[in-house]
Amino acid sequence: MISKKLNLGLIAFLFLSVPGLAIAQSSEALVWKTSWVGPVQGPYPVGNPSAQPDQRYAFPDSEKGAVDQTFRLIVRPSLWGRQARIRLSNAFGTKPVTFDGVHIGVQLGAAAIVPGTNREVRFGGRDNIVIEPGGSIWSDPVDLPGAADPTAPLLQGRKLAVSFHVAGESGPMTWHAKAMQTSYLTPPSSGASGAEEDERAFAYSTSSWFFLDALDVQAPANTPVVLTFGDSITDGTASTMNADDRWPDFLSRRILQIYGANRVGVLNGGIGGNQVAGPAEYGPKKPFPGGPSATQRLERDALSLSGVTTFVWLEGINDFSKNGNATVEAVQDGMRNAVAKLRAKGIRVVGATVVSALGSTSSAHGFTEQDEKRKALNDFIRTAGLFDAVIDFDAIATDPRSGGLKAEFVPESTTGGPGDKLHPNRTGYHTMGFGISPELLLPGLLAKQVK
Repeated sequence: MISKKLNLGLIAFLFLSVPGLAIAQSSEALVWKTSWVGPVQGPYPVGNPSAQPDQRYAFPDSEKGAVDQTFRLIVRPSLWGRQARIRLSNAFGTKPVTFDGVHIGVQLGAAAIVPGTNREVRFGGRDNIVIEPGGSIWSDPVDLPGAADPTAPLLQGRKLAVSFHVAGESGPMTWHAKAMQTSYLTPPSSGASGAEEDERAFAYSTSSWFFLDALDVQAPANTPVVLTFGDSITDGTASTMNADDRWPDFLSRRILQIYGANRVGVLNGGIGGNQVAGPAEYGPKKPFPGGPSATQRLERDALSLSGVTTFVWLEGINDFSKNGNATVEAVQDGMRNAVAKLRAKGIRVVGATVVSALGSTSSAHGFTEQDEKRKALNDFIRTAGLFDAVIDFDAIATDPRSGGLKAEFVPESTTGGPGDKLHPNRTGYHTMGFGISPELLLPGLLAKQVK
């Protein structure tokens, strides 16, 4: 039998728009809290996507970018609230981009939206917005469909569809290459389709997010938000496409199951190929597949987000690759500078030791000098006293006999391929996510929230 609590959640979800059926507004003070992020890089196609469909027909000319077409991006909130707002970005564009027909709804399946949930999103009261090169903008608040009771069990794990039309040509597109989530596109020159709840117009698919880089919701002021930050091992390479089994996903669900629904936000701030210290320069005319360095993107991808309380940092292996070739000291200095900025904002900073790439089949990884630098960085993370706490992913994922990844962590989860001995698979991410103590991330705070 379905519990009374579950029935209430179902009623709240299905009948949000019917007067009198919404659950009463809590008297608790509500503020903006970031619920999802897709840190930006670019411009497209520079990046490291996974399982990417052929994009030649959706975007025939990368310099023209999107041409009079509509995106429907699928995202999974880690927190729900009665109101939401989105941030659109043209950070790595070279010309102004005009967005209109912006909507947000609950995903039914693929590009289809649950009937009656699609809501128009406005900007300063207008139904369109122009974002200049290098800029970004938050939308006005919008009632979030289905979230009359943000703690309803049936909301947790559901996904939202954020739709927007690019009027004219966008030029080079700001994007997040490795979404590990299928989203949808209309053909070029097909016009605005964001208001449509069916999927007829959305013929094309992509495994990346474009222009959209953050979603906020209204949540209680004491709601903790954990930002996981790093490279492809946080971004989810070799995890299962559309399965949400990156290590931050396992951590998020574990926290939910222990402490209850909608109590803690967990964000994924990874970018495949990212480095701590490099590249020294980054921009539309000088892009790099791994995005701007962690120190360069810290303001946009961490400090500008709403309500981040804990920052978990797993990064460094790409700095020591043949593409990076940084010194251990350069990475240590980058970490010191970033931690100082985070601490100045009152954010708890947790360091994570770097997983082995020894023996990797990737041409840029797997050599002995890289592993020696990795071990030196891990010693620094464990012993320097820089971090408020340390997660020892190295101990979790490294086989002490071979010095490389544990054998069961190697086969790739989406393609079924042999794996590259650099990126853990679903099994590895599962073990990593369950190897973290929530109390280490938010000492004492979570216990206070348990009813």
